[in-house]
Amino acid sequence: MTPFKHDTIQIIGAREGNLKNISLSIPRNKLVVLTGLSGSGKSTLAMDVLYKECQRQYLEAMGYQGIQKPKVDAILNLSPAIRISSGEYNRNPRSSVGTVTDIYTALRMVYEKLSERVCPSCKQIIKSSDCKEVLEKAYSDFTVYMFCCKCGYKMEKLTRSHFSFNTREGACEKCHGLGESLEVNLESVLCEDLALEDGAVAFWDALYKDYQIASLEMAFKAYGLEPPNRKAVKDFTKEQRVLMLYGAESEEVKSLFPEKAVPKKVSDGRFEGVLTTLWRRLSEKGGLSKQLEPYFRSTVCGACHGEKLAELSRSATVMNTGLSALANLSLEELQTFMKRLTKSLGEREFALVEPYLLDIETKIRRIANAGLGYLSLDRQMMTLSGGEAQRIKLAATLDSSLTGIIYIMDEPTIGLHPMDTAGIIKILKALRNLGNTVIVIEHDTDVMKEADHIVDIGPGSGKYGGEIIAVGSLEALLKQDKSVTGSYLRRKKVSNIGIRKTDKGFVEVINANRFNLKNVNVKFPIGCLTSVTGVSGSGKSTLVFEVLAISDTSAFDKVITVEQSALSRMKRSNVATYCDLYIEIRKIFGALDEAKEKGLDLKHFSFNTKGGRCENCEGLGYVESNMLFFENIDVLCPVCGGNQFNEEVLSVTYKGYSIKEVLKLSVEEAVTLFDHHAKIKKILKLLQDVGLSYLELGQTLTTLSGGEGQRLKLAKELIVSENKRNLYLIDEPTTGLHPLDVENFLILLNRMVDAGNTVVVVEHSLQVIEASDWVIDLGPLGGVHGGQVIATGTPLDIAKSDISQTGRALRKT
Repeated sequence: MTPFKHDTIQIIGAREGNLKNISLSIPRNKLVVLTGLSGSGKSTLAMDVLYKECQRQYLEAMGYQGIQKPKVDAILNLSPAIRISSGEYNRNPRSSVGTVTDIYTALRMVYEKLSERVCPSCKQIIKSSDCKEVLEKAYSDFTVYMFCCKCGYKMEKLTRSHFSFNTREGACEKCHGLGESLEVNLESVLCEDLALEDGAVAFWDALYKDYQIASLEMAFKAYGLEPPNRKAVKDFTKEQRVLMLYGAESEEVKSLFPEKAVPKKVSDGRFEGVLTTLWRRLSEKGGLSKQLEPYFRSTVCGACHGEKLAELSRSATVMNTGLSALANLSLEELQTFMKRLTKSLGEREFALVEPYLLDIETKIRRIANAGLGYLSLDRQMMTLSGGEAQRIKLAATLDSSLTGIIYIMDEPTIGLHPMDTAGIIKILKALRNLGNTVIVIEHDTDVMKEADHIVDIGPGSGKYGGEIIAVGSLEALLKQDKSVTGSYLRRKKVSNIGIRKTDKGFVEVINANRFNLKNVNVKFPIGCLTSVTGVSGSGKSTLVFEVLAISDTSAFDKVITVEQSALSRMKRSNVATYCDLYIEIRKIFGALDEAKEKGLDLKHFSFNTKGGRCENCEGLGYVESNMLFFENIDVLCPVCGGNQFNEEVLSVTYKGYSIKEVLKLSVEEAVTLFDHHAKIKKILKLLQDVGLSYLELGQTLTTLSGGEGQRLKLAKELIVSENKRNLYLIDEPTTGLHPLDVENFLILLNRMVDAGNTVVVVEHSLQVIEASDWVIDLGPLGGVHGGQVIATGTPLDIAKSDISQTGRALRKT
């Protein structure tokens, strides 16, 4: 065995996933980068081996059992680990940048100590810091009172609870602290001039529309109403309209038909109602989703005017500014305000709030270093990109005084303009300098250059990866012939600028003012690959997904948006089911003579229905284990051993592969197996084209990164949109891709454009920007300092711009 070294983490014989019995020493208290092609085994090594074993050893040291040891002989010299990934964050609309970072909490303390208000008795402005206080107890509750420093009037003091929109004392009485209320936008839901069959209800389409019309007709019959008979909705009677909109269980319908009992089944007339369906979906989603957003409109609360706080709390000020106004400032603007406040305070007042001022200043500085100074405290966490949310969490880690921790991070530079990468590197180095080991999965060459140690994994993806190719500095990688990363960096750069002419017309955006956009006028060339660039928060996503997506796009057959939101939260959805591959594979298995002899058909080869699946785990292959105070974990099903199906189903094979073994195949391996099945092969080839050849067919969608999920969406859209002239709007498609993978992905994007499509990408990758036909650069900075078009033209034009941050970055490459 390798001699034990206290200054290194020693991994011995790791065989998890595609890792090929690797052994590796990782220096402690250093900044370490894991790199390699997508699917080479980086995440498996970092998350599934190292992080999992850190968790297991830590819990076992405290007497807890239950985490299964990863497939590794041993890992020596570990310590507790913290994982920071770019997964989906809190979907609660009350969760904001201010609450997550606790900056808002510190501000509430400042307002408790320093706020000014009008005395209800003498009507003079008084400061809480000048008033005497008394604490009174009644029925086990404590209340803080204060006496007016001018007239002595006794009143309840405004405490930190009164400045929270999440408490009974502080929240606006009308909107309960949300600042807004939602209502259905009936004009977008219902086209009154159309009949139901012709598309009167916007979200009824295809077979779902037929089902809903049939259900409504049964409801009309049950309530003694005339059938629609292809009448326009505007010609419906009052009773017909109310039943259609609100449904049989609604109070509106019950008041119209007081003698009628609510039908028990749909076939008896139990119709849900168009509006009731929308409210139910909203509740199930936990808030507005992209699919539901067109059918609702948000109205500002009439009582608090969006400030969320109760009337008395809104009236209190510090430096003539209410707390809600501060929450709407960008963090950079808030930083300026706090500096002014600090200078204005006397010695006694400063002593009251000194720790809170220091806390606020420190946190704002760290978040700004992460390139997020444009965010406001009021910004909902559910509206942040995965990269923004990860950087918020990353900045927060520096508030910890823990040392000896292993921090494991998945691409902390996701979503960052090259200008902002330096701020992230500062944070990573600061964590290291506190005495921690910082391990990051990264493709960014700027991060590699600053790393103390690099581990290059490869040489390829999937079964062709899983080996340690090179370790050491960036210079060591450049000398390794087998290193894909090294060979890419050694190559002489080939410029790919201005391939296509912008002579096929434009889609024009005129006077766009959405969010931080400032009267933007800009043209997007048709039949080209266009990159929309700029620093984080400059307005790129707003311009493309909020404005361009709803502009006059009549020149296209369809507008397809491909963003990085999660594909599914269901653990039953996998790559094969999502791409409609699995139904074709099940048809093959169900048609086999061996299956027919056993009385099996295609339904028995589904893990989502009873019949052929293991019923102990209901076809998942694992069961959930409750860890009490820790996050629940999945353990192999003790009945099927993770095989998902019963023995009879598993005994049926196609070319020697059981259904479970087929699900374990990578896309690349499946191409060979299904070489003679044209429909399956076509789908698999598209998955290869978008850079997903290494994914397993049975890999659950919840395990995919944002970039992987997005490319899977793109592949599915390409499957159903062949021979169309579409407009594709894509959000950072190269997220999570190695530079060599980016080159291959660019081939696909160019092929899409050559086929007659128009592709617009929001991008930070200089590789993609350089290869674009047209670039629209926003800025000059983020938030209130962004929202302007800085430069447009070919990449060469942008590189010549002195005011463009993207242009400066292009000149350095």
